Amino acid sequence: MRGLAAAAAAVALFGCQPRSDVQSKPDPHFVLGPAWRVGPIWHYPRESYDLNETGLAETMPARHPPLTSNGEVFDQTALAVAHPTLQLPAIARITNLDNGRSVMVRINDRGSGNPHRLVEVTQRTATLLGISGVARVRLQVLANESHAVADTLPGAPHLAVAAVPRAVVEVAELPPPPGALQRSGATITRGMGGPGVGTGAGDIVQPPPPRLPEIISQGTPSGGRLLVRLDTFQEYQYAAVQRARMIAFHPVIVSLIENRTHFFRVEIGPLPDVRQAENALDQAFAAGIPDARIVVD
Repeated sequence: MRGLAAAAAAVALFGCQPRSDVQSKPDPHFVLGPAWRVGPIWHYPRESYDLNETGLAETMPARHPPLTSNGEVFDQTALAVAHPTLQLPAIARITNLDNGRSVMVRINDRGSGNPHRLVEVTQRTATLLGISGVARVRLQVLANESHAVADTLPGAPHLAVAAVPRAVVEVAELPPPPGALQRSGATITRGMGGPGVGTGAGDIVQPPPPRLPEIISQGTPSGGRLLVRLDTFQEYQYAAVQRARMIAFHPVIVSLIENRTHFFRVEIGPLPDVRQAENALDQAFAAGIPDARIVVD
């Protein structure tokens, strides 16, 4: 449809993405950034340290501004990813579901400008994951690593904690109870729990380096069915109305319960290939369903 053709034209323009194409001096910092649009689709950046989602990935174009959206030097040989809404930077594991390979990546850019895609990956990431063209992937944010790397950069949000008022404390040394093990000169230090802190032996999680090591994990290929996920409703009648709007694609209503609340999700699929999934997604956009997206089940 004409509206979708206009969206596709917008996708081809770098101007539709909030990337750093003006500033040339590196200035790594934490950023969310404003809402941004690709054709008729709006993206609203927000922090998420437990994101676990599926979709389609493709390689970043060769032409790219010198800096990423958070002021880092863009490098096609680094393990890095562009995501439409996550905080920048974040650390995540990305898995090619078609062959089971996964690597740890740094999310440091906005993208993709293609509404059919979940992420764009650097050429080096694509090579290690065996991605040629478009691949089905899973992206899982690593909470501790992401908090640790954010805390080292300017612009990161910090929780204001009021200091405990000082007071005079009287201390008295008491003899140990009978049978207690006595040691002299021993000091035990334990790590405090919280973001960016490990859980083993009190070790604090160190922020991952900007250039992550090339460590490939090989899992079992899972493939997965391609679906176009529309909206989720608490009332069945609204799900039925949306299903009727997309009836040509034979959508189904999936009943699910989350936190003891009943929801009704509208989905199209499974679809046999990427091209048909993209077509169904375009039709959903044309029908006024901007939150529709391609997922892998």
